[in-house]
Amino acid sequence: MALDSKIPDGPISEKWTHYKDHINLVNPANKRNLDVIIVGTGLAGGSAAATLAELGYNVKAFCFQDSPRRAHSIAAQGGINAAKNYQGDGDSTFRLFYDTVKGGDYRAREANVHRLAEVSANIIDQCVAQGVPLAREYGGLLDNRSFGGTLVSRTFYAKGQTGQQLLLGAYSAMNRQIGRGKIKMYNRHEMLDLVIVNGKARGIIARNLVTGEIERHSAHAVVIGSGGYGNVFFLSTNAMGSNATAAWKIHKKGAFFANPCYTQIHPTCIPVSGDHQSKLTLMSESLRNDGRIWVPKSLEDAKAIREGRKKPTDLKEEERDYYLERRYPSFGNLVPRDVASRAAKERCDAGFGVNKTGEAVYLDFASAIQRYGKEQAYIKQLDANDSKLVYKLGKEVVANKYGNLFQMYEKIVDENPYVTPMMIYPAVHYTMGGTWVDYNLMTTIPGCFSIGESNFSDHGANRLGASALMQGLADGYFVLPYTIGDYLAPDIKVGPISTDLPEFVEAEKNVREQLERFINNNGKHSVDHFHKKLGKIMWDKVGMARNAKGLSEAIEEIAALREEFHREVKVPGVLDGFNQELEKAMRVADFLELGELFAKDALHRNESCGGHFREEYQSADGEAQRDDANFAYVAAWEYKGKPSDAVLHKEPLVFDNVKLVTRSYK
Repeated sequence: MALDSKIPDGPISEKWTHYKDHINLVNPANKRNLDVIIVGTGLAGGSAAATLAELGYNVKAFCFQDSPRRAHSIAAQGGINAAKNYQGDGDSTFRLFYDTVKGGDYRAREANVHRLAEVSANIIDQCVAQGVPLAREYGGLLDNRSFGGTLVSRTFYAKGQTGQQLLLGAYSAMNRQIGRGKIKMYNRHEMLDLVIVNGKARGIIARNLVTGEIERHSAHAVVIGSGGYGNVFFLSTNAMGSNATAAWKIHKKGAFFANPCYTQIHPTCIPVSGDHQSKLTLMSESLRNDGRIWVPKSLEDAKAIREGRKKPTDLKEEERDYYLERRYPSFGNLVPRDVASRAAKERCDAGFGVNKTGEAVYLDFASAIQRYGKEQAYIKQLDANDSKLVYKLGKEVVANKYGNLFQMYEKIVDENPYVTPMMIYPAVHYTMGGTWVDYNLMTTIPGCFSIGESNFSDHGANRLGASALMQGLADGYFVLPYTIGDYLAPDIKVGPISTDLPEFVEAEKNVREQLERFINNNGKHSVDHFHKKLGKIMWDKVGMARNAKGLSEAIEEIAALREEFHREVKVPGVLDGFNQELEKAMRVADFLELGELFAKDALHRNESCGGHFREEYQSADGEAQRDDANFAYVAAWEYKGKPSDAVLHKEPLVFDNVKLVTRSYK
């Protein structure tokens, strides 16, 4: 099957406008006769559900949480990008586009990224109209801050809870449509299969997670907005319930899976503390605006800190290595996430780590507190040489900007980050890979769309901070509502789709058989036993740094673990009732397939780019070394029964508007 990205012709700045001007439309009276299923109610799914219902479509929305407002988008902290140039510091639509393509190490599709930059400004207006309490500066205008990989301030924020506030905006818009009867909400439901009728996606099989009932739901189109697959590593910053099942089920029905090896390791997470942990906690990248990252300059001081003989506050400025500022003076602490993560790993591997495990660096706010304190003292015409006063005033400013993040850190670590620098270390966070989609956000299955983090389209090999919220809301509010109409226009005469069709009967039968196999399996080990084993293989051999030997071993080990899982897993409880172990078993079964494809994709890509770092392909100073001549393409994998048999399809990436250069942040 040949990949057709359906990118419009013409100059990149005119593609989206021209496309919208000539797209097929569905008139309001006909929208009332069309049904759309949306799986996932985070920022992408929630905004899409609200917008499509507002337009007149009949929407069925599904989430496995007890409420849409508990989708994992709520955990996003730092902000959302938009090219409004409120700071007057040189930002523009093109610069946002360029920063995103460069930040993704030139592995993103230009047309999609430029469209994202174009609609970004509309998102902010939409959210302000919804009442989202974005931060404002002293004059009342919306405030901005900087994120990694940029030289401008374009990130709008609401303290350290931006995702929560944006999700509440989408949730309120959804609630209005639920009240009107245009959205039928299915909380505590999980999609377990896609139903294809005559080559088109026409519905899903879902399980009621409270009663255990298996249900059939039909629609004229199916939209997947279920997030990423970071929990394939077991330990990640994702919520424990986050999973890849919806995206993987459509992959097994014919949707190509693109670039699974492009997974982001976030540099600013609370370090692992032991084997007892079930997830990791993210400290927002926004903290790198004011926090300075460092390790001791001497191995003796690092060892003394690890052994508790010294405190970080005992070290003078000249005894500290602000290694990001030293290595990347132009961007300093605001280099992209992949660069910052690898730099932290390099320092810790060299013996400069500062916690008991040796896998942590410091994020220090002492300089920011001093800077803000003196500024406030001058503003208030107070004594700027009074150290106690300066500290008090500076702490108030930092608390106003990041207070809830500092509180969260102190509750988890039991240390006051205003006094003792935070300890951070990279952890799995976001997945740039996902289901392949064309310019319309449609997968290789007609009528099956994928939006937000569940698709691959906008971030290349590395996502810039604050772009996840931008993409989710862009897809849901401003892109999908146009493109899905183009697909649905010929379907206005189809009428309601019966769930008694043979395809629905067969899909339900297959799902029930899978569930029954787990319930009746006479195994010895829990689901988590296998998930942790998978996570260790993934982190050790497919994690921050990869090589051919480790990846080949990972492929074999994951395949063997998958066989053991299906033979030895024990799932207590019943099928027809509330059973969280059964939920997890289905999800981990998918992770055990996805993990192997992940490693296979990483093994075939003989280059380093963004979040994909192959040890064999690096420059003399340890930077990622791309191979544009041979790997400037999207790797889209077609399912053929098992991951080892997946077939590779290539979508060449054409760069007409940016110059392919060595990505430098020095």
